[in-house]
Amino acid sequence: MLALVLAVVHLSARRMVFLESIPRSKFLSIAGGVSVAYVFIHILPELKEHQESIAESAEILSFLELHAYLIAMLGLIIFYGLEKAVQDSKKKNSDTENKPGRSAFWVHISSFFVYNGLIGYLLVHREESGLLNLLLYGTAMALHFIVVDFGLREHHKDRYDREGRWILASAILVGWAIGAMSEIPEALLALLFAFLSGSIILNVLKEEIPQERQSSFWAFTIGGIGYVILLLSVG
Repeated sequence: MLALVLAVVHLSARRMVFLESIPRSKFLSIAGGVSVAYVFIHILPELKEHQESIAESAEILSFLELHAYLIAMLGLIIFYGLEKAVQDSKKKNSDTENKPGRSAFWVHISSFFVYNGLIGYLLVHREESGLLNLLLYGTAMALHFIVVDFGLREHHKDRYDREGRWILASAILVGWAIGAMSEIPEALLALLFAFLSGSIILNVLKEEIPQERQSSFWAFTIGGIGYVILLLSVG
């Protein structure tokens, strides 16, 4: 059910017309704060445990024994590179479509397909068990998807509405289905988990930091601190 809810978020986020404003909607800033809070309170602390899994894995992965955080940094760098490539493509097409080229669109959407698939997979395989922890994860990711969806629609416009949102919604269900039917090796999951944490941080901050967004620092802070308090109180 939660996988379906997350998929519906991608399909319906375009109807949240109140988000399309300058200054940036405070709801988006709050959602970004919640996403980052979940990464720092739940995902990053688990990287230490995942490092142990990597260390016990095949020799080809053992060199990463103490460097799960480097994989998180790699996730951040890769998604920053994708964002830069999309912006460059958009500038090249500014005289015609004012949106990235089709090849840039597919590279961007393909990367987020993997990204969403991993989030869907972690609905089944996470360190924390129990319904409450699942709901906390689902809430954080639903708010995160709204932030991501807003950014992708701003880049790709009608192309995202026609194709992108359906692909990303299906990615969540594909990831959940893979998780329900199988389990990937723990060492590989550790690397993907680390990669996801860096990616989430970048995908939130790239929407909050640009000056033209006129984002709300206080809304972002309230969202982050509020969710930290909630996570710690139930942890």
